Amino acid sequence: MNSETHTEPKRATKPLRVKVDPSLYSWAAERSRLGLDELSDRFPKLSEWMAGHRSPTLKQVEDFARATGTAIGYFFLAEPPDEHLPIPDFRTVGDRPVARPSGNLLDTIYQCQQRQDWYRDYVRSSGMRELEWVASLQPNTPPEDAAQRMRSALSFNVQQRGADYQEAFRVLRQRAEELGVMVMVSGVVGSNTRRKLDPQEFRGFALADRFAPLVFVNGSDTRAAQIFTLAHELAHIWLGESALDSVDLGARATNDIERWCNRVAAEILVPLQEIQAEFNPRVGIPTELQRLARRFKTSRLVVLRRLHECKFLTWDEYQQTFQTEYEQALERVTGTGGDFYRTQPARVGTTFAQAVIASTLEGDTSYTDAFQMLGFKKASTFYELADRLGVT
Repeated sequence: MNSETHTEPKRATKPLRVKVDPSLYSWAAERSRLGLDELSDRFPKLSEWMAGHRSPTLKQVEDFARATGTAIGYFFLAEPPDEHLPIPDFRTVGDRPVARPSGNLLDTIYQCQQRQDWYRDYVRSSGMRELEWVASLQPNTPPEDAAQRMRSALSFNVQQRGADYQEAFRVLRQRAEELGVMVMVSGVVGSNTRRKLDPQEFRGFALADRFAPLVFVNGSDTRAAQIFTLAHELAHIWLGESALDSVDLGARATNDIERWCNRVAAEILVPLQEIQAEFNPRVGIPTELQRLARRFKTSRLVVLRRLHECKFLTWDEYQQTFQTEYEQALERVTGTGGDFYRTQPARVGTTFAQAVIASTLEGDTSYTDAFQMLGFKKASTFYELADRLGVT
């Protein structure tokens, strides 16, 4: 008697669906600065999820989290979290505080804080002492005196700046790092070129620390504005205060600390007495802007601001000219691409990159941690970057 073997047909496995509170979709969309219409194009069932008529699969939630730059765990909460900025917020739009911080901004600050924590432990274990110049100035220090002390410490007098303001920016960044400041310039979150930072949300921030001060400059902003932002954030470090800033050259700061930092930054780049002596009122403003920008190795926008502060321009005249100059500067904004081995040290800071590589080669930091902190995944990239930075 022959026996027959019967095989049961496989049952289709139903996808795992996840119950998500509808308010979390709107919250994630807002913090990502993506419109619901744009997200609906990518997730056709979004309106049904938000109405509670349908639940997404786990993979769909993961995709939505990735698209909005949101940690997946947030979607399992009962309601949206109340996220607070971890540093003082000096940004304003007119007289009003700015809106809820985006996920891109928060993630950038958190990432920089993690780098700062690592670097603080690194320099302290290396026997380095506190930086005495951090918090050596006070808000009642005359801006002219503060700027002179900072210029001297940074070796950043006009004749020491190079050929133009772009080279001057490089010099200022290098001199700040030589003093012990980690300077990071990036227009994206980490190395993710899909998560661009919006200069309208913030232009920079400072994380004050006596061992590991850090300055971040939004690389999506105009090159003309970045040098002023860097000088402004360094003023915060000299005060010993962390801060998140809009650093808007075209607006009047409403906060006393911001006004002080603006005045110090402007004085560092374009000393008031020198521009008063240099300015020729018989020549048209556009011609003088070009000449004085070359003279002081700074941007036309900074020179324009100083001409207003010298009362060579009324506020209305300044605003009108500023808008034209800023629009032209926007057209010159470059992308975040280019040679990885040049852009990545700028994104994470040359000082930080060299420290991580050295610590890894010495066996004190794992390669996994180093790759995560430096923003890549390959050992070949690590060794090439080490060679480019002269760390062996």
